[in-house]
Amino acid sequence: MGVTEREKMTSGQPYRADDPELCRLRLRGQRLIRAYNELDDDSQRARRAILDDLFAEVGDGTLIQSGFRCEYGFTITIGREVFMNYNCTLLDVCPIAIGDRAKLGPGVQLITATHPLDAAERRRGWESGEPITIDEDAWLGAGVHVCPGVRIGRGTTVGAGAVVATDLPAGVLAVGVPARVIRSI
Repeated sequence: MGVTEREKMTSGQPYRADDPELCRLRLRGQRLIRAYNELDDDSQRARRAILDDLFAEVGDGTLIQSGFRCEYGFTITIGREVFMNYNCTLLDVCPIAIGDRAKLGPGVQLITATHPLDAAERRRGWESGEPITIDEDAWLGAGVHVCPGVRIGRGTTVGAGAVVATDLPAGVLAVGVPARVIRSI
């Protein structure tokens, strides 16, 4: 049997997003996210049940505020005691791993999806992606955008509004567009 579009997608190979299985999985994710976002903060058990169903793994003590968005969910692993503030987006065509105690400010976007530079390839519907890893104890300020294929090291802080296009080492402060390391912390 051949490789499925889902297998191609999650491994970073070019794939077709209009594949029936992927369409079904996106719809499932949309329904779970809508249900999650409609629950109040005092509905933590129900919210947790949805996250357990949505993600590949989610650690104890993790809190995700309303307005959360992702595309599939099954490619996302989240550690213990992670906090995601309002309106975070995880575009997860490839795996996203968020380590223990990581903090994501409001409006943070982790985008694994990418498209061919060649317009003819885009017209034919090809897409691909690269995984993102946020190591433990990292803090991403409000509105940070993380590009495909990036790893942010343990304990690193990224200033609000930064666009992270390349890996950041552990224990640094990075700011700007594109994000650049300004000092160790």
